[in-house]
Amino acid sequence: MTTPINIPKLGVSMTEGTLVEWMVTNGQAVQAGDVLYRIETDKVENDIEAPVAGVIHISGVEGETYDVGIQIGSIE
Repeated sequence: MTTPINIPKLGVSMTEGTLVEWMVTNGQAVQAGDVLYRIETDKVENDIEAPVAGVIHISGVEGETYDVGIQIGSIE
């Protein structure tokens, strides 16, 4: 089963976020709760954790800004 990794809505007024840094590499095995990436909004930086265990597949590019809900990777 594939779990999408999307840009989360971290606040009521949040519409986009910048993918600052991936903390994992493409194809790396991750556990639920491992930090996957850091996102920056106009107010704060947050570390986003893996919701499930599996192998990460990265599609989002560091430094790019994405709308809330856009898929930037997946875990299989």
